[in-house]
This record gives sequence, structure tokens and C-alpha cells, in this order.
Amino acid sequence: MTALTLFAGWWQVDGPPTPSSPGPFPLPLAEMTFKLVDHEGQSVGPQSLVGRPTMVFFGFTYCPDVCPTTLSDITSWLDALGEVAAQLNVIFITVDPARDTVEVLSQYIKYFHAQIRGWTGSAAEISRAARDFRVSYEKVSRDGDAYTMNHTASVFLFDAGGRYISNIDYHESREFAVPKILRAIDTQSDAS
Repeated sequence: MTALTLFAGWWQVDGPPTPSSPGPFPLPLAEMTFKLVDHEGQSVGPQSLVGRPTMVFFGFTYCPDVCPTTLSDITSWLDALGEVAAQLNVIFITVDPARDTVEVLSQYIKYFHAQIRGWTGSAAEISRAARDFRVSYEKVSRDGDAYTMNHTASVFLFDAGGRYISNIDYHESREFAVPKILRAIDTQSDAS
């Protein structure tokens, strides 16, 4: 009887009828399907990234602290990498497409490393990108019509083949972040 109870429990929780969980990690870039535009108005998507190691961060331009701090950290990491940094795609995807237009992103990213590209799009496409990357975000109302955005604050690293390598957590020190980036770059030869 115990075996039957255990089997029934397994069947309900982990058995074939259970829909598969999306998992905690981003999909490989080649399996993502969203379509956005960059800060120059060019069509982009995950296929634009495959072939080079990639760093992706989700945020928004009206963010008071996490986003500018993370983009400043990314700038510092890229500076620390020197010429090696040129091998990377570095992407900032907005979670606030209503305010973060192509023009707004174009102005905003000028304050950070020149290699950082800003991506935006429709609310539906941003939602699709967030699902693919396993990013959560939500609009939080403030006084009147004002609002802010809560969102995942990790930087995602992928190798040149588009496989997820690691996260860099918010406020992770450069001594830990840069080796993770180098690992994504070094995996490039394995992905070719």
C-alpha cells in the first residue's frame, strides 16, 4: 500500500501529466523567439547574439539606483577586460517599454560604456524576452500617475554558442564578476 501511495504521489507531482516547468535558468539564445529593436532602431533578437559571448541585463531608464549602478559596474568590468571586452555582446533590455523608446534608450546608454546596446520593443515582446530569460518584473504604482518597476537585477552570461553560463548578481564584486565574464569568453572556443 505504501508503494502505491508513493507512486500516486510521484504521478501527480512529477509524472507525465504534469506540465514541464520552465526552469530557473534562461533558455539557450537559439531557443528564444522574441523580436525587439535596438537604440538605433535596428531589428534585433536572440539570433543577433549567437556567435559571440553575451552579457544581458534587464532594467529601465527611470530606475533610481539598481540599473545605473549595474550599468556602471558593467562599464567597470568592460574596462577591466581591456581589448578582450570587444569580443562581447553587451545588451540592456528595458522592462518599461512605455517610457523607454528608442530615442530615450539612445540618450541613456551614452552615460555608460560605448559597447552597451539598448533594446526595447512592444510590451508583448518584452514580456516574451523576460520569459525566455526567466526574468520577473512588475509595474509598481506611486503617487498619482507615477510608477516604478521591480525587476530581476542579475546580469546573464552566455557563451558564443548561446548557452547560459552564469549570473552576476547585483553588487557582486569585480573580483568575482570579471572571472565569470572571462569564463563565458573562454567557452567561445568550445562553442565553435
